Amino acid sequence: MELRDKVALVTGSSRGIGRAIALKLASLGAKVVVNYQKNAAAAQEVVQTIQVSGGQAIAVQADVSRFAEAQALVKATLDAYGRLDILVNNAGTTRDNLIALMKEEDWDVVVDTNLKSAWNCAKAAVRPMMKQRYGRIVNITSVSGLAGQGGQSNYSASKAGLIGLTKALGKELGGRNITANAVAPGFVPTELTASLPEELKAKMLELTPLGRFGTPEDMANAVAFFVSGEASYITGQVLSVDGGMIMM
Repeated sequence: MELRDKVALVTGSSRGIGRAIALKLASLGAKVVVNYQKNAAAAQEVVQTIQVSGGQAIAVQADVSRFAEAQALVKATLDAYGRLDILVNNAGTTRDNLIALMKEEDWDVVVDTNLKSAWNCAKAAVRPMMKQRYGRIVNITSVSGLAGQGGQSNYSASKAGLIGLTKALGKELGGRNITANAVAPGFVPTELTASLPEELKAKMLELTPLGRFGTPEDMANAVAFFVSGEASYITGQVLSVDGGMIMM
């Protein structure tokens, strides 16, 4: 897989899965825009890691759940590198609780961060992609969006929404040589999942036929495939990278 001369924007890429995706795409030759909301130091560490390896990268702060900031992020990408070939919508958060106890704010924050942000960034990115008649969009959904998860009505709904968005974009943009696909991670130990109860983690491991949790690098490899030339005839698809947890 070769991404030389391609420009990739990865939202929420200062840590976890997003960080691994940024590093993977850079290792394949892409120029990478590392997006972050709050942790500038972590984002700069990703940029420096890429640069030390001989790659090109910049960090750009933006709260992509806000459309104006998503637009500004895409503009910063175009200003820096002149084009945008790859958009990975990875920004996400959780606020788990049973629906009877969940606050309206917890619903709004999760849906805005996980789903609206992807729509915001896709809307901002498609115009330059359409103009150049090339683009690759990958949305990071979740097995929770495929099967649902108790205590995660907000998260499951937002991730299921990403799947619908992916399929709609695939149909809408295919004529302009723009593909849209999704990666659905299983359980991946990151800062986002660190607060989950140990008994829940153990249950998830029992449900995983391969007998191990996923890694950020496992997810990054799947993204790299979708944005590569090898996947040029694939669009509107959801790839579960979950060790077999969800077989559908």
